[in-house]
Formats: sequence, C-alpha cells, structure tokens
Amino acid sequence: MVRLIVQRFLQLFLLLLGISFLVFMSMHIAPGDPATIIGGPNATESDLEAIRESLGLNQPVLVQYVDYLAGLFQGDLGYSYQTNQSVSEAIVSRFPATIKLATASMIVAVIIGIIAGMVSARKQNSWLDVTSTTFALAGVSIPNFWLGAMLILIFSVNLQVLPVGGLNSPFYTVDGIKELILPAITLGTASAALIARMTRSSMLEVIRSDYIRTARAKGVRKHSLIWIHALKNAMIPVITVIGINFGGLLGGTIITEQVFAINGIGRLMIDAIAARDFPVVQGTVLLVAGIFVFVNLVVDVIYALIDPRISY
Repeated sequence: MVRLIVQRFLQLFLLLLGISFLVFMSMHIAPGDPATIIGGPNATESDLEAIRESLGLNQPVLVQYVDYLAGLFQGDLGYSYQTNQSVSEAIVSRFPATIKLATASMIVAVIIGIIAGMVSARKQNSWLDVTSTTFALAGVSIPNFWLGAMLILIFSVNLQVLPVGGLNSPFYTVDGIKELILPAITLGTASAALIARMTRSSMLEVIRSDYIRTARAKGVRKHSLIWIHALKNAMIPVITVIGINFGGLLGGTIITEQVFAINGIGRLMIDAIAARDFPVVQGTVLLVAGIFVFVNLVVDVIYALIDPRISY
C-alpha cells in the first residue's frame, strides 16, 4: 500500500508537469494578446510593448515556461494579469465555495443514487425499477444550465422558498443550507443517475451470487442480507463512479456557478480564459487536475479497506 501511494504521488508529479506544459502552450498558441486586454482600447503600441516586457511576454514561449516552472517549484503560481493579485490568494479565496458545492452535490448524488439503485435492484422489472431507470436516463440527459434555470424559476421566482445568488452564508447555518440546495441538486443530478445505474447492475450481480443464496438458505434476515452482505460487496464499482464523479464535479462546477452566480473556481477560470490571464488559468487547471488524481488515489485505498481480497 505504501509503495502504491508513493508511486501515485510520483505519477501525480509527472501528470501535473505534463498538464502544465499543455495548458501553458495552448494558452499562448490561442489567438489574443493579454497586453491588449490589460492596456485597453486606448493603449498605444509603446504601452503594449511596455506591458509585454513587464510581464515577460516578449520572451520566447519556452523561456516563459521555464520561468513559470521555476516559480512553480518554489510554490509561486504567479500573479494575475488583471488584478495583480497572487494566484494562490485568488484560488484560496474562491476554492471554499467550489468545494462546498461539489461536496453537497456529491452527498445528494450518493444518497439518491444508492437508494434508487438498491430499490431498483430489489424490485427488478417492477414499476419502481422502471421509474428509477427513467430517472437515471433523464438525469444524464438533462443539461445543467436548463435544470438550474428551471429550479430557479420554480423555487426562487414563483414559490420564493429558496434563495439564489451565491454561497454567502456559512454552510452550517440554515441560510447556508438553503443556498446550497438548488445548485447541489442541479450539479448532483447527473452523478446520481450514474450512481443509481451502477448500483443497480452491481447489486443484481451480487444478489445472484452463490454466497448470497447460501446466506439466504441459512436463514439470514433479508434486511441484513441486503444492507450488510450484498451492499458492501457491490460497492467496489460504485465507489469507482463516486470517486471519478467527485473529481469531475470540482472541474465541472463552471456552468452551475455561472447559473447561480457563485464565485468559485469555475467562474474564476472562465473569467481568466476570457481575459487571457495565463497564470490564473494555469493555476486553476493544475488545482483541479491534482485533486482529481488525489481522489482516485483515495478510491484505491478504500478498495482495500472494503474488500480484503484486494491487495496492492
């Protein structure tokens, strides 16, 4: 296990190095000049040249990348071209909103997905199974921006029972929970559908296995059979889906943050891309990629804790 963790951290380092190179090059190859955006429409050519020189944009791209890596190895993500704020400070100020949204969405997805999948598996081919399958198909198919807009229209505009417009209150307060409900449902619906489908198929496979039939023949109660024996062994593929989806939620909050006016990493990334703010884009992408790989490492560790037969 220790060797696996060490190997994964080495892979994480190489992966982030490759991602940093791809993002850096793609941002510099794409059309547009940060100096023009920073200088504004009234900037002269000499003003633009002075801006490029102060930011190091007049140097060869590879030289700029080496300078960026030198600062990165020292823990310096650079400074925003727009605000001159440290990229690390910008990420720290925006990241709590994104992690709250992603965590709340994952909780919604896990609760709904596992319960729907288990009910569907236990009542195979019944109306409950059909309803659950239809929900899963709809959850995957409905776009986030449409679902978010509809939830705002129904619960915030017409019924006026839930607020919308950022995550401004602490999450442990009543107001904070109310602010999280609509964006969490919007972002977690697709993940809930995937988890439900995976739980159903995994539970059906486990329920039909020999040891479950043996436990049933020995008189094990149906409740214990499902929730203790079957569910634990069916959770391996489900945990894989949960881990991948949680990593994806951290990078996929962009649309939801735009719809609900949440100042998170997603909006920071979109604004930075529009303004050609290279350091902020690179910093946010590296953060999301690093978290995604780390979550997958945690999933591998959980495998071994749930199923002793798995050994690394």
